[in-house]
Amino acid sequence: MADIIDGRRRADELLDRVTDETARLSAAGTTPGLAVVLVGEDPASQVYVASKSKKAKACGFHSVQHTLDADTSEADLLALIEALNADAAIHGILVQLPLPGHIDSGRVTQAVAPDKDVDGFHFVNVGKLATGETKTAFVPCTPAGSMLLLEGVRGADLSGLNAVVIGRSNIVGKPMASLLLAANATVTIAHSRTRELAAVARTADILVAAVGRPQMVARDWVKPGATVIDVGINRIAAPEKGPGKTRLVGDVAFDEVKDVAGAITPVPGGVGPMTIAMLMANTLTSAARAAGREPPAL
Repeated sequence: MADIIDGRRRADELLDRVTDETARLSAAGTTPGLAVVLVGEDPASQVYVASKSKKAKACGFHSVQHTLDADTSEADLLALIEALNADAAIHGILVQLPLPGHIDSGRVTQAVAPDKDVDGFHFVNVGKLATGETKTAFVPCTPAGSMLLLEGVRGADLSGLNAVVIGRSNIVGKPMASLLLAANATVTIAHSRTRELAAVARTADILVAAVGRPQMVARDWVKPGATVIDVGINRIAAPEKGPGKTRLVGDVAFDEVKDVAGAITPVPGGVGPMTIAMLMANTLTSAARAAGREPPAL
């Protein structure tokens, strides 16, 4: 039976630390500021944005939310980002994705100043991470949080361990692979076109599932004793709860895999809470840098 990695507990510990350090930084004259921008009325995005804004306020941040109509022009959105870039009270800018189809998401994410890019999507931060400059890069929040959970099980040095990342997205898969490489793991990036995907997955001492397919990773994909980090968040039908009911599952068949893995993150309650916690940590880091102070070790 695997050890269940408690992401909620680790996120709460991190947020407590962020809150303490925010109080110290604020007392010295700089209050971390986070601006969240939402375009349109996507229900899931509204929930995420509200959660992020609430958590920022709980940490003691200066929290600003800009909610724009779905038909807002790209030019107007870019003008808002330019104003936030120039606002000394704002240290982190988060544009909630997805954006409406008439807006170029790539152009928008690259418009955010790299030193306020707490999502880690700007090419400057992407390049730093890819070249191993992890101390000055803003790392995307989900892989950064995943690494903290992994370090709690395996330690910071992953020398001699094989890691397989299933998924090659710019938001999770690729940055996760870069972080694992920086920790000295031997890394394979697998994806939907990988031959013998299950066999590749079975080579992993560390298996990261970030593909977006409900319960795809089965028991026989997992090496006995492996550490499994499940990044997937999928909603599936749950008729046992009643007509029309749903439940959240990951990319890993948790009930099967927990009997063979050494440690595993659940869904929900694993990687998810760490994503918002890392957003707060990145914003605090940005504020400390803006104040000319060494960012606190979190």
